[in-house]
Amino acid sequence: MGFMAENVIPGNYGRIFGTNASTDKDMSKIKTYLKKIDGVKDVTIVKGVFPREFIVYSTKLLSVVLIEDTVNKLGLHAVPKGWFEL
Repeated sequence: MGFMAENVIPGNYGRIFGTNASTDKDMSKIKTYLKKIDGVKDVTIVKGVFPREFIVYSTKLLSVVLIEDTVNKLGLHAVPKGWFEL
């Protein structure tokens, strides 16, 4: 894996993650817990797609593994999918 695949890059480029969360409550939990991470600027829930997705925006370099581990602590999974440009 390369540098871009292993990290969430700071700035207007968010990293898209797929998840097995099945309810809005689960998605809200993911957003709440991820926003507690130092460097996470925002988490956007993507509506109308299946499987569900969320986008993580950061103010500093963050490891994809950190995002995955945080979501795993909720009993859910996060899988990095790609990047999103504002």
